[in-house]
Amino acid sequence: MKKIEAIIRPFKLDEVKEALLELGIRGMTITEVRGYGRQKGHKETYRGSEYQIEFVPKLKIEIIVADKLSEKVVEAILENAKTGQVGDGKIFISDVQDAIRIRTHESGSDAL
Repeated sequence: MKKIEAIIRPFKLDEVKEALLELGIRGMTITEVRGYGRQKGHKETYRGSEYQIEFVPKLKIEIIVADKLSEKVVEAILENAKTGQVGDGKIFISDVQDAIRIRTHESGSDAL
């Protein structure tokens, strides 16, 4: 199994979610996060005063999938989260040793 974590722009969530649903992804976790990468935030003006926004709002999507689905999930996120601008986000992929559904005690891919 693989854990796929994607940091994306908030307004791209609906497109990414729809693409994942088409692949049969039944569950995901969404977290509102703040951070910065190469762009190191941005400047905004409010009532004539300019100020630095260091931590830009993003969403983190976490999905656990069977190994065979991981490439399709990554491709769906890449295609639907991209704007072509700096700050589109990142995808992290890691191995998952096991997953256990608390209610039924199912484990492995049955727990997904």
